[in-house]
Amino acid sequence: MAERIIDAKYAIVGRVASVAAKAALLGDSISIVNCEKAVISGTRTRVLAREERKRQRGIPRKGPFVSRLPDRFMRRIVRGMLPYKQEKGKLAYKRILCYSGVPEAFKGKNIETVEGAHISKLMGYPYVTIEQICKYLGR
Repeated sequence: MAERIIDAKYAIVGRVASVAAKAALLGDSISIVNCEKAVISGTRTRVLAREERKRQRGIPRKGPFVSRLPDRFMRRIVRGMLPYKQEKGKLAYKRILCYSGVPEAFKGKNIETVEGAHISKLMGYPYVTIEQICKYLGR
């Protein structure tokens, strides 16, 4: 059971989330920092329209509820990669924490980046940051 701190700055969300989910299932404690600077690939209009459809789905009083805070938005994406309805998925989900920015407790510690998740892998393809999505949704 190791404690890992992952930096999501300029990283593709899905790749960071899959690494975090896999490590949490293996028993590691995961902290993801700089969630607001993580990116989702796709044109701005297409990504924002998809997130808007997710918000419009369902009944306002019953859900599903989509958070407009970048750290909770990221945590929800990671949850999608876990078997969160099973016991092992619930325990793994509790081991994942997401933060906007870098908390004081993590300064000076070893913060790792996910190999192959940097924005340069998109090779000029358009992208949107989580911060922009949350601002559009009404943060």
